[in-house]
Amino acid sequence: MSRLLLLLWVPALLAQADITNLVVRLEKLEAENAKLRGEVAELRAKVETLVPERLEIAERRIEEQASTKVEAASRFPIEFSGMALFNVFANSAGAGGLDTPSTASAAVNRHAAGLTFRQSIVGIRYHGPRAFFGAKVSGSAFGDFWEGNTEGTGNVPFRLRTAEATLAWERRSVSVGLMKPLISHWNPTSFATVGVVPLTSAGNLWRWQPQIRYEEKLGDFRLQGAVMQTSEQSGLANAALVVLRRPSLEMRGAWVKDKFEFGVGGHVSTSHVSGRSVPSRIFTLDWKAQPVEKFELTGTFFNGENVHHLGSLRQSFRFLPGGVVEAVRSRGGWAQAAVALTGRVTVNLFAGIHDDREADLVRGQNGRNRTGGANVMVRIAPNVVMGLESLQIRSMILGTGERRVNRYDLSLAYIF
Repeated sequence: MSRLLLLLWVPALLAQADITNLVVRLEKLEAENAKLRGEVAELRAKVETLVPERLEIAERRIEEQASTKVEAASRFPIEFSGMALFNVFANSAGAGGLDTPSTASAAVNRHAAGLTFRQSIVGIRYHGPRAFFGAKVSGSAFGDFWEGNTEGTGNVPFRLRTAEATLAWERRSVSVGLMKPLISHWNPTSFATVGVVPLTSAGNLWRWQPQIRYEEKLGDFRLQGAVMQTSEQSGLANAALVVLRRPSLEMRGAWVKDKFEFGVGGHVSTSHVSGRSVPSRIFTLDWKAQPVEKFELTGTFFNGENVHHLGSLRQSFRFLPGGVVEAVRSRGGWAQAAVALTGRVTVNLFAGIHDDREADLVRGQNGRNRTGGANVMVRIAPNVVMGLESLQIRSMILGTGERRVNRYDLSLAYIF
């Protein structure tokens, strides 16, 4: 009997040992599987972070290759760029016969409407390898057909808008070209007024003029200076007495942090009128800020005297008895709020004012010019944008009263 019990107990003991070994092996296998799953998850996370970066680099390289159309003799890559712009517009009475008025006319005019391609822009951008003491060389040149009658017959003048050549180091840069004034850093957004810059004569000092610029980066601060050649013009009958080209000095300091930039600037020059010197002194503030996602604020404020040569109202000085010439004191500015409703639709609200001191003016001149409007930009394709815009201009004519003009525009832009 004891022998029989022993024979039954030994197989049972062996079977229990096999089960124990199997459980241990299963637990070990499960632990290895868990470790393997963790490694796979970690590898997948790395791949997910690398793939977009690789795709972005690849897309950027493809875009660069696609946009490089020709190559200069000096082996600099040259990119053609611009915008084919079609506008349909309608102006109320008071536009003075202009397609894109910047002031309301004191005379009574008829309503006017039309369509044009004259605001189309074409230009080139170029960049090269590090060349001059480690500086990166770049530049651009853009023009339009605004001063030509492209819808009619005859010659079509091509107007140069801006051009520049830049040497950029890590902390500083030098630029030479035809550019917007340094103290008026930003522009409102509009496809309705391109040949005439948005908010001209209503706070935007925009006139492109030859200049040499220097910029120094000091952490979050930018120190900028420019020597500029002004274009002296005036709406006065004896404007021929003005020396047309004069040197000027501009300075700007800016604080730049993430999506915020605030600048302070100044302009100093002297106009020569009828043998007299008329000073031009202008102080400016400018800003561009994105306090929250999809919302941006931009603008400029100025205060000074004799500001006409920067693209404002042409009434910067007056003639007094005895040959005395005095500067007209002015202030103004503009602001814009941009709201991105979706990835394809953006709404821009903007307004500007140019206010000359009435005591410095004479009857018939524009004492205060105001413009306000709004537009909607809809991207209907990656490089096709449709715009709808409405604006109103109010001009206070001394001795006559306020005059108004409304303008409505539908634009279609093919950006290349």
